Amino acid sequence: MASTRLDPIDRKILAELQADGRMTNVELAKRVGISAPPCLRRVRTLEEAGYIRGYHADVDPRELGFEVQVFANVGLQSQAEADLSAFEARCRAWPLVRECHMLNGEVDFILKCVAPDLSTFQRFLTEELTAAANVASVKTALVIRGAKDQPGVPFDVLEERLARDA
Repeated sequence: MASTRLDPIDRKILAELQADGRMTNVELAKRVGISAPPCLRRVRTLEEAGYIRGYHADVDPRELGFEVQVFANVGLQSQAEADLSAFEARCRAWPLVRECHMLNGEVDFILKCVAPDLSTFQRFLTEELTAAANVASVKTALVIRGAKDQPGVPFDVLEERLARDA
């Protein structure tokens, strides 16, 4: 398990930054119980090791006029690795596709899409997604409302598991 290479302070740094990535290094150091210089070194090490992939603002799509959110289940004609990779590359190029996940089971991919309105999404669906090479089927589900949208991992579950395995 990768998290066993992290000590409790590293895990606390990650948990604190996940909750508030804008806090100053001084505040972070205070929260995790170390001084600022070693805290900054630890953060940089965590970034370089890939534990921290980046920092971003959690922007509300609806406030910016993106009223439509859709999950699209995509089935491909071929699941050869080259075809899977080609579809993933195509998804990265589509601005309306915000997330793309390959699945195990009846559906090959699930896409999370946002659009300013239904006609924009419909145009994307008919002119780009269903028309893309290797796409055999697309089933969509329009989001009515979200009940939970929490990024990251549950650090309390990780800590419980580490304590149990110790």
